[in-house]
Amino acid sequence: MRLAIIAVGRLKDGPERDLCERYRERALALGRGQGFTGPEIIEIPESRGRRPDERKRDEAEAITARLQPGLLIALDERGRSLGSEAFAARIAAARDAGTATASLIIGGADGLSDELRNRAELTLAFGALTIPHQIVRVLVLEQLYRTMTIIAGHPYHRV
Repeated sequence: MRLAIIAVGRLKDGPERDLCERYRERALALGRGQGFTGPEIIEIPESRGRRPDERKRDEAEAITARLQPGLLIALDERGRSLGSEAFAARIAAARDAGTATASLIIGGADGLSDELRNRAELTLAFGALTIPHQIVRVLVLEQLYRTMTIIAGHPYHRV
């Protein structure tokens, strides 16, 4: 199963990008033997629209253009919390069912459009706090790596 993170905005060089790359490389290496490719990171330019609804619409169109058929997971502060083991089980179940792609989407500064949130099979939040998009990307990549370790029975994940 292909793993893709589709995120609005570009990470600049710095510690966030370095941390993202560290977790991406770890997930990539461990996932190969478990039937996963990626995670691939697809960056979508921020909309230049004047109003938040216009920006969300533009960004939703750009995200939708990059989606592949499969599991759609939206990262949104209005989503639900899910433990790492439950998240890993959801990813593993999708892989085992023959799902071709799992796309995890991160919106821009105005968030995701209602259309994308409603289309997602799973909407997740990393708690009730508002978290900068750069940090959300790091958290998503860490959780994908953690998912690989849980599936593999690797000791990285401890309860």
